[in-house]
Amino acid sequence: MIILFIIGLLLGALAVVFALQNVAIITVTFFSWELTASLSVVVALSIISGILIALLLFLPESINNYFRYRKLKKENHRLEEELRKQKQATVFAKNTPPTRDDIAKIEDGVIEDHIL
Repeated sequence: MIILFIIGLLLGALAVVFALQNVAIITVTFFSWELTASLSVVVALSIISGILIALLLFLPESINNYFRYRKLKKENHRLEEELRKQKQATVFAKNTPPTRDDIAKIEDGVIEDHIL
């Protein structure tokens, strides 16, 4: 964590040095828009707009991955429960052949884990 803080301080210091060394006033024209500012401000705005565009491009995929993760998590929970029931049925069947009522209890999750 301290390493990230030090890296952040160094990047901040570099940004300040860059801003102080590039104070020349320039005019940037983009279609019908004009911006007159120092070179460092124009570069900073360009970097920030690029970051925002990249984030907007990756946002749909991130949302899709989140919903896929939730679906897989539910499926994993269902499969774990099914495996638990199968283990109970296997242990129970080793001791005593199960009746139809016993199998129904196992499938409903009535028989507790203390049998294992």
